[in-house]
Amino acid sequence: MSRARGALLVALAIDNFGTGLFLPLTLVYLTRVVGLPLALAGTIVPLGTVAGLLVPPLAGRLTDRVGARLVVILAQLVQAAGVVAYLLAGSAVAVVVAAILVAAGQQAFYCALYALVADVAGDVPKDRPFAVVGMVRAASFGAGGLVAALLLTGYGTAGFRLALGTNALTYLVAALVLLICLRKPLGRFLPPACRLTAGPLRDRPYVALILISGLFGLSLDVFLIGVPVFVLEQLRGPSWLPGAIIALLTLCTSVGGTLALRLTHRLSRIDAMRFGSLLYAVWWLSCLGAVLVPPAVQPGYLLAVTLIIATANLVFGPRANALAEAAAPRAARGRYLAAFQYAFTAAQVLAPAVVALFSVAIWLPWLVVAVCAVLAVFGLNRLAARLPAHAVHPPRPGESGG
Repeated sequence: MSRARGALLVALAIDNFGTGLFLPLTLVYLTRVVGLPLALAGTIVPLGTVAGLLVPPLAGRLTDRVGARLVVILAQLVQAAGVVAYLLAGSAVAVVVAAILVAAGQQAFYCALYALVADVAGDVPKDRPFAVVGMVRAASFGAGGLVAALLLTGYGTAGFRLALGTNALTYLVAALVLLICLRKPLGRFLPPACRLTAGPLRDRPYVALILISGLFGLSLDVFLIGVPVFVLEQLRGPSWLPGAIIALLTLCTSVGGTLALRLTHRLSRIDAMRFGSLLYAVWWLSCLGAVLVPPAVQPGYLLAVTLIIATANLVFGPRANALAEAAAPRAARGRYLAAFQYAFTAAQVLAPAVVALFSVAIWLPWLVVAVCAVLAVFGLNRLAARLPAHAVHPPRPGESGG
């Protein structure tokens, strides 16, 4: 299976490199190249995300029927079509089509991704495979962002189109790698035999896991889009600082995943997730403390505080995905993991509204994040006994089971 694992990591690295090329530049591309007003562009892209919310039920059922590998390949082809549509767009209607295609492809991709990683990893706990995938994807995304910056610096407006064209190509190449190199040896990548199984929405502990993970996801998304607002508009900090903070988070994610697992290997998955949630609450208090720090010290202080949220992300993320995968019935794993992605999609939709609370008070968004983190801790306390024991306490290396 080492060849399959290597092929999967290569495909995901190529995929995320392309995403890093264009995703952060979407709104800038639509305003500078396509010529849409910022307000219109800022409305169309979220509409695409909302339209993508319709995809997980379909993607989950498709994963259970044909296997995660084919769904991931299809998702990459749909994303490639969406990026090409952006490249050719000359009107708001064309941009709407492109945004929907990209959002639909992204939703299908994330719905099937962790099922595919689990298939390739085999009959082992999935914490480490998920952590490794997260590291590879974060490093590749960061590399794509750096290349995009170089393209824009060297080629100006033409650099946008070059980034888009390369992004579409990376999706196609990644899909080709998965198509050729994951050949379903011994039926490894085939779905299980179909049988009637209750859906995830009827599984109350699993729904609770989705809601709790959504609270965590909201914290991370508020960080990603709220830091620029907090630093530039609330603290009047230097323009380079938000980019440096995001870069530091990406760096920590790309190198620290397996280290975080080793340092917390004695914790159950629930305990590790609880620890990550507590770290988010600490991060909130630390961010609010930036108001009391002298302006000259704020950049260094905020970069140091970023290490707290990076640690929280490293501890919580792989464990949450591994818990969701292990708690899902094998015959309905596609539907369960697709439903689990709603936790993070809903967070993406809600995060801008939380960030907008800065207009009310500088402390209010951080208070919301802190409340979410504390609620997640209490929710996890109640959830531990309601999920399957093998999902909460996976066998350690050398023990039997998966």
